[in-house]
Amino acid sequence: MTLIFLNRSCSFDGSRNAVRFSVYDGMFEVRFLIETNALRTVSQGARSEDECLRAFDIAGEAILDAATHAYGRGGKDRHTLTAQDIHR
Repeated sequence: MTLIFLNRSCSFDGSRNAVRFSVYDGMFEVRFLIETNALRTVSQGARSEDECLRAFDIAGEAILDAATHAYGRGGKDRHTLTAQDIHR
């Protein structure tokens, strides 16, 4: 299975302290949250909403790799990525 970003849009979710994004497995949308702590490991300055969104853009390939790995463990349509997922 190959996951792809059809568009690289994401949004900050302050209530979950995470960034939301979607990827696609063929025709199916798979939704993810990546915790801000995971983004901080990619960019030490990722604290504010803008910094987290910028860190997401910078780490797109690593995030997609982690998302693919998480999705491969169980094909749910919603996943949460943590710092452990990014540094596996």
